[in-house]
Amino acid sequence: MKNRRPPSAYLIDMDGVIYLGNKLQPGAADFVEYLKSRRIPFLFLTNNASLTPAGYSEKLRKLGISVGSDRFYTSAMATAEYMSEHWPKGTRVYAIGIDGLREALREKGFHLLRSHKGAEIVVVGFDPKITYARLREATLAIANGATFIGTNPDVSLPTEHGIYPGNGAIIAALQAATGVEPIIIGKPSPTIFLEALKRLGTRPEETAMIGDRVETDIAGAQKVGLITIFLTSGASGEEGVARLTTPPDMTFRHLKDLLQWLREKEN
Repeated sequence: MKNRRPPSAYLIDMDGVIYLGNKLQPGAADFVEYLKSRRIPFLFLTNNASLTPAGYSEKLRKLGISVGSDRFYTSAMATAEYMSEHWPKGTRVYAIGIDGLREALREKGFHLLRSHKGAEIVVVGFDPKITYARLREATLAIANGATFIGTNPDVSLPTEHGIYPGNGAIIAALQAATGVEPIIIGKPSPTIFLEALKRLGTRPEETAMIGDRVETDIAGAQKVGLITIFLTSGASGEEGVARLTTPPDMTFRHLKDLLQWLREKEN
């Protein structure tokens, strides 16, 4: 790592990297300000489909980080784009998820249903208020032949209180009930990384993915040739690296440690 040059651009995960729940991670605000002050391209790339870009911008503002909504690309946005490429406007969708997913689907012209009846697609994004009734309706729709799509496979969600169930846990319940494996759109799928790079206007070999989850952030980024920076303070922990065939290019505990390394490189 001593001889490695700093990346020219960054894709940055959020849960476990920027914050845990509603608690800012050490060095997160300073790291973002560092990128902004030096006009280094960056984009927040999150598998969490619960908020809209405007919602994420507001959440970070409350935590002391000021960035526009154009700095965010979510698995909900990637899922809606994928669906628009494969199904026409007006396709009937039963969606589990809240504002981030529902708004992205409406923007692409999909018709959101209140029940399983007539559903052609079931889309599952993170929903912190998931109910048995919603699981029941999704199960009925999938059993009736609706295409099963998941925004992301993250089985857990790191918070300031500990690990909570993530979207992958909801997907697992539906898969167990139906025997149907979903199409997954978010990280580690190459699609979401390639679209993020297109939005940044940078090449994989000069762009770093900063993440805390080895199975999605790091393994997915490695598949498309991105520089990988693993933070041990989030979901996968320090033992996460052992689960990778190829280790990440760099490993730090927090963003404050990465920032210290970057500043040392300037001297």
